[in-house]
Amino acid sequence: MKEKKVDKFFLIIVGLLLAVGVAMFISASLGVLAKNEKTFYSILFSQLILGLGLGLVGMYLCLKIDYKFWRKYSFLIFFGSILLTAAVFIPSLGWSHGGAERWIDLGFARFQPVEFLKFGFVIYFAAWLSWVKNKVQDFRFGILPLGIMLAVIALILLKQPDTKNFILIAVTGVSMLFVSGVPIRYILGAGLGLAILLGALVYSTPYLQKRVETFINPSQDAQGASYQIQQSLITLGSGGVFGRGFGQSVQKFSYLPEPQGDSIFAVLGEELGFAGAFVTIFLYILFILRGFRIAGRTPDNFSGLLVYGIVILITAQSFMHIASVTGVFPLTGVPLVFMSQGGTSLMVYLMAVGIVLNISKFQKHI
Repeated sequence: MKEKKVDKFFLIIVGLLLAVGVAMFISASLGVLAKNEKTFYSILFSQLILGLGLGLVGMYLCLKIDYKFWRKYSFLIFFGSILLTAAVFIPSLGWSHGGAERWIDLGFARFQPVEFLKFGFVIYFAAWLSWVKNKVQDFRFGILPLGIMLAVIALILLKQPDTKNFILIAVTGVSMLFVSGVPIRYILGAGLGLAILLGALVYSTPYLQKRVETFINPSQDAQGASYQIQQSLITLGSGGVFGRGFGQSVQKFSYLPEPQGDSIFAVLGEELGFAGAFVTIFLYILFILRGFRIAGRTPDNFSGLLVYGIVILITAQSFMHIASVTGVFPLTGVPLVFMSQGGTSLMVYLMAVGIVLNISKFQKHI
């Protein structure tokens, strides 16, 4: 098929999200500057130079690489991402923080390899589903392979522990099965199986129990387990309709934990108000709608599933963050895509956007 221009509307949506994200990240990070200047410049360098800078370079390169490349090397990419994520357990490489082993320390930089695992999973599962084609409706070629992949991923992520990213990968995988045409009874069965697994995890894991208890009753232990959600809600409420004004957040300086990370949407709500929060959510909705439009017009099954997977992963993570901050979902600590602190996450997701833009050049006109 003849190559056309990239989908400009999708690129504009990403550009607007990125612009809001960079502005809010810098503003929210002023809370860190007030406490530790060295840490402030460190996270600024990681986010804007490594994350945004390398991310934009990666996006451009992925825009230029033919999407068929990802199908050809999908297994190697996925297998490599699994090995990289498992490398956090190697004493000389792994770095732990807050009781979690999720980082690889290279000496000059640290990164979370799970971001590459999410990316690798979407690429390989899209390739697998496009390879089996109509056989995906058979349990042996649809549900079973996903179950095996998730079991391998669970062995690594739940050991770290990193429940939130396992949930994101599982939700993305089940959603990709759905759009590939797997019978709804299998989807419901897979959903039920995941729900039982998560229930067992909560029952057997004290810190997850605490988060669920806090979600059910956010007013209990306001100075302990419920502190973050209490402060997030106070921060959002103090913004009113139009906010205090950009850069004028009060909560980010003394009260709000991780204002540039886990709580960045709360800072956005305080500074830009309900109006700014609504516009931001609307941009994410436009992102998924335009992404699905591109996926529905792709030249082949693989490219369509790949776009669906990328768009679902990004929006699922974004809305999980927003739901956590607003008390609609238990606190997860998952970053808001394009906005929260996380140089590796920003870089990988910009590369994923580059893949979507490359595929958009081959859209069919319907």
